[in-house]
Formats: sequence, structure tokens, C-alpha cells
Amino acid sequence: QVQLVESGGGLVQPGGSLKLSCAASGLTFSSYLMDWYRQAPGKERELVARITGGGGTTYYPNSVKGRFTISRDNVKNTVDLQMSSLKPEDTAVYYCKAVGSARGLSDYWGKGTLVTVSS
Repeated sequence: QVQLVESGGGLVQPGGSLKLSCAASGLTFSSYLMDWYRQAPGKERELVARITGGGGTTYYPNSVKGRFTISRDNVKNTVDLQMSSLKPEDTAVYYCKAVGSARGLSDYWGKGTLVTVSS
């Protein structure tokens, strides 16, 4: 049974930093692209970071580029999202996703962790 469990969310002041982690189990972790998505109230879920299976390539949309950093550990089966210079508009539930569809495998989602950026 595949499980993705996010942790590290919480309340942070504008300009602050926060690190999210996602622990994966039940899958061959290095075979999966790993994504972080977020969904703010009333908005669609959006991709905020992606990392390839070996960790050599990353992608960020302009909205977070230079502020967010994704990394993975294929021994510990974890993927992290380091967020800095946080803004109130970064407030959302953050989800990790294991993307297997590029290799004919299933995709899997975690249940999310809430990040609130507020003074």
C-alpha cells in the first residue's frame, strides 16, 4: 500500500521560512517524479515544484522561483520543500504527489499539510 505523508506545515510570519517534508512508502521511490502542489481556499490546485527521479532536474513556476527549493533523498524515501520569503498568498494546503504516469505507473497523493502565512 502506497502512502505519502506530509509534515512541517504551520503558521509563519510573512518573510519567514518553513520546510515541508513528505515521507513515501510502498513504492519504488526513485522511479517516480515527485511534485509539490498547493491549493488555496477557493482556488484550483497548482504545481509549485517538481523533481525528477534521480534529483537532477527541478522545475518551479514563476510564482515561487527563487523562494522555494525542492530536494529528495532516495535512501530515506523523502522529498522536501524548503520555502523562504513567504508571502500571505502562499497560504494553502500543500500536497506531495508521486508521479508514475510517465512510466505507465499510477500517481499517488498525500493528504496535505496546511501552511498559513500571517502576521
